[in-house]
Amino acid sequence: MESISSNLAEVKEQIASACRKAGRREDEVKLIAVSKTKSAAAVREAWDAGHREFGESYVQEFLEKIEAPELAGLPLSWHFIGHLQSNKVRQIVDKVTMIHGIDKVSTAEELSKRAEQHGLTVDYLLEVNVSREGSKYGLDPSSVLQAAESCFALPNARLRGLMTIASPDPSEARREFSELRQTLEKLRQNAPEPSLLTELSMGMSGDFEEAILEGATMIRIGTAIFGWR
Repeated sequence: MESISSNLAEVKEQIASACRKAGRREDEVKLIAVSKTKSAAAVREAWDAGHREFGESYVQEFLEKIEAPELAGLPLSWHFIGHLQSNKVRQIVDKVTMIHGIDKVSTAEELSKRAEQHGLTVDYLLEVNVSREGSKYGLDPSSVLQAAESCFALPNARLRGLMTIASPDPSEARREFSELRQTLEKLRQNAPEPSLLTELSMGMSGDFEEAILEGATMIRIGTAIFGWR
């Protein structure tokens, strides 16, 4: 059985290869190791292998995991990548580096309010349903610019870019990744601070190479690192 350490090394080599193919530098792509449903011990193994960025999708599991003895005192960088309801924002606002899955202006407003209460500025991404599948969360691509207009003025919550989960077919996924990149480019044209809008969180274990070719700055990899759930 392959170890988390060797899996990480293999994924990072695949990222490097995709970056070379895309004519990009490796440091332009951040690897988020998706540790949802995995144990704190597995996270610790990835940490011991040198990894620092982790992604969680479920609030209660995340809160339990960060209190685990195996992770005590470690300065991990946590990304909340799952769908986030407004009433859960207060539970994680002071514990995350970035929130990826905001798909309503009202949730961004709640994030702003809670971040202000903590004296923090929290980075977040708007989730976009580029595959237009009814089973997925996310803003319709046609509504992103309007939603962002409402988000730009929010204090203590900083919109940094866009996130998506693409279709299972890698060829279709690449078209969707391209659409997300183009949507971000349009967003920059209307933004008061275009330099803040740098992030494209897209690509998972089955399609991250296509995502890198289309400009992903963050990829979310679980299975290829931690194994099947």
